[in-house]
Amino acid sequence: MTANGFTLFDTAIGRCGIAWGGRGIVGVQLPEAREIETCARVLHRFPDAREAPPPPDVQCALDGIVALLRGEASDLSAVVLDMDRVPPFHRRVYDLVRTIPSGATLSYGDIAARLGARGAARAVGQALARNPFAIVVPCHRVLAAGGKVGGFSANGGITTKLRLLSIEGAQALLRGKAKH
Repeated sequence: MTANGFTLFDTAIGRCGIAWGGRGIVGVQLPEAREIETCARVLHRFPDAREAPPPPDVQCALDGIVALLRGEASDLSAVVLDMDRVPPFHRRVYDLVRTIPSGATLSYGDIAARLGARGAARAVGQALARNPFAIVVPCHRVLAAGGKVGGFSANGGITTKLRLLSIEGAQALLRGKAKH
């Protein structure tokens, strides 16, 4: 996935990044501790990308992400993602995870079962740990068995995952489940 451009943008959880190419969004970066670290992470992932104003379709995706992180209803299912270099199993996982509505959750095992791959919960978790499209592919909506939070590879780890779920109104689902 080659990125032509990227931009950083403000959200309710901090300054995020988004990178795009000729075939759609190639990556979304959740905020690091400092803006310079977020920018460095984007450039590490996409060394050929140049900071630029987002084209209209990317701006639309960016606006949707900002709205969602403000707690507003925002459907990101139409955002075009460039998955050319995403392994087939990961692509299937990401496509399914994109169907989980805001405020709802599924388990890694639920995802595996829906993919017809019972017993592949760990592989689902590995795919989500490598999710290059945070928020657009809402991996934070996927929990471990028994409603436990599970892991989260973004800066802040489980605390960030819980914050995202809380913004989306999933706190009732998580009451007493902050174990990992």
